Amino acid sequence: MRLVLSILLSMVIGVASTGVTVAAGWKAGVAKAVITPKQPLWMAGYGSRTKPAQGAQHDLWIRVLVLEDERGRRGVILSSDTLGIPRPIADDLADRLKRQFGLDRSQVLLHASHTHCGPVLRGALYDAYPLDPAQIELINQFSEWLTAEIVSTIGRAIEQLQPADVSRGQGHVDFAVNRRTNREPDVPKLREQNLLFGPVDHTIPVLAVNGPQGELLAIVFAYACHNTTLDYQLWCGDYAGFAQYGLEARHPGAVAMFCMGCGADQNPLPRRTVALAESYGARLASAVDAVLAEPMDRIEPTLRTQHEFVLVQMQGLPKIEELRTIAHEPASYRQRWAGRMLKLAETPDEIVRQYPYPITAWKLGREQLWITLGGEVVVDYAHRLKAELGDRTWVTAYVNDVMAYIPSRRVLIEGGYEGQSSMMVYGLPTERWADDVEERICAGVRRCAEKVESPER
Repeated sequence: MRLVLSILLSMVIGVASTGVTVAAGWKAGVAKAVITPKQPLWMAGYGSRTKPAQGAQHDLWIRVLVLEDERGRRGVILSSDTLGIPRPIADDLADRLKRQFGLDRSQVLLHASHTHCGPVLRGALYDAYPLDPAQIELINQFSEWLTAEIVSTIGRAIEQLQPADVSRGQGHVDFAVNRRTNREPDVPKLREQNLLFGPVDHTIPVLAVNGPQGELLAIVFAYACHNTTLDYQLWCGDYAGFAQYGLEARHPGAVAMFCMGCGADQNPLPRRTVALAESYGARLASAVDAVLAEPMDRIEPTLRTQHEFVLVQMQGLPKIEELRTIAHEPASYRQRWAGRMLKLAETPDEIVRQYPYPITAWKLGREQLWITLGGEVVVDYAHRLKAELGDRTWVTAYVNDVMAYIPSRRVLIEGGYEGQSSMMVYGLPTERWADDVEERICAGVRRCAEKVESPER
C-alpha cells in the first residue's frame, strides 16, 4: 500500500511540475497530411497563367485541430494550402463529417490559406483557365481524393484526442499593405516615408494548445493579407506556407495552422520573389513566437457554435450587348465568362439571383468570440465586426466556401477589382453584389454571435 501511495504521489508531483492541469476539461487532437498534387494540375489564383504546375517549391498540406470541451462538444479547425474550399467540396464534406463523426456545419471551420500556388479544385474558377475535358477530369479526381483525405485526417485527429490546455494571445506584423490605396511600385518609398495609407489589420490572433505534459500540440494563427507573393509555376504555400514550416521547425511535434483574415484588399508588398515570401513567412512566424513567449490568456473548456447561411443578392447580368462585346475579346477569363453568360441568358429563369453565404460563430470559454466568413472578404468587415462585437473578437475569412470577393458598402461604391470586375473570375452570373451585401452579412453575424453568447447552448 505504501508503494502504491508513493507512486500516486510521484505522479501528482510530476503533473504539477509541468504547469498544466491534465483535468482542465479540454481535449485536443491534431493531424496533418501532404496534399501536393502528383499530376500537373492547373494552378488557382492568376487568370494570366497559360499552363499547369511545373513542380513544387515545397509540399502543400492540410492540418487539423480537433477541440473537445468539458461537455464533449467538438470543434474542428482545418487549415489548407489551397486558394479556397469551393461550395461543392464543402457541401460534400459536411455530409460525410455528419455521417461519420456526427459533426454539424457549425462545428467545422474549413480554412483556406488562399495561396495562389495551389491547385484548381472542383466547381471553381473554370472560366479562369482554358480547361479541356481531360483537365477538368483530373481536377475532379484530385478533388475527390482531397475530400477523402480531409475526412481521413479529421478522423485521425479525433483518434488523438487527449487532455489539453488552450490559451489565446495576439501579436502584430506590418507587411500587409492596402493595395487599393497604395500603388505597388510606390510602396517601398511610401513605407520608408511612413506614408502608406488605407485600412489594414496587422493583428495576429494566436491560439495555443498544450498537451498534458505542457508540450505544444498546435498553434493556430491568422493574418489579413493575400498570399500573392509568388506567381510562378511551382506548388507553394507562399508566405503562409513558409511561416507554418518555420514554426513547426522551431517547435518540433507541434502543428502550425495558418488562417486567413479579412485580407481581400491587402497584399504583401513588395513581392514576386521566393526570398520575399520566405522573409514575410519568417516575420510572421517570429511574431507568433513572440506571443507564445509571453503569458497567454487561458480559455475555459467550453465551446458553443452556430452556423447560418445568409442569402445575399446579386445585381444581375450586364446587358446582352455588353456581354457580346466581351465575348468577342481575345481569349481570357472575361471572354470565356461572357460566352457562358450569353448561353445562360437564353434561359433567364435558370439564372441564380442569390447566394447562400456561410457564416459561423464560435465562443471559446467566456470571452473569445471567433467569427468566420466565406469568400474573399475586405478588411472593412474585420474593423466593423470587432468594433460591434468587442475587441476579443477574431474574424477570419475564406472559410467553408470561397465564391467571390465580398466588398463592403464602401468598396462596392468605389468599384474596382474587389468591388466589381472580380466577379467574372469566379463565374457567378452577375457583375456585382446587391448594395445591401454588407448589411445582410453583418446582420447574420450578429444573429450567430447572439446565439453563441447564450450559456444554454
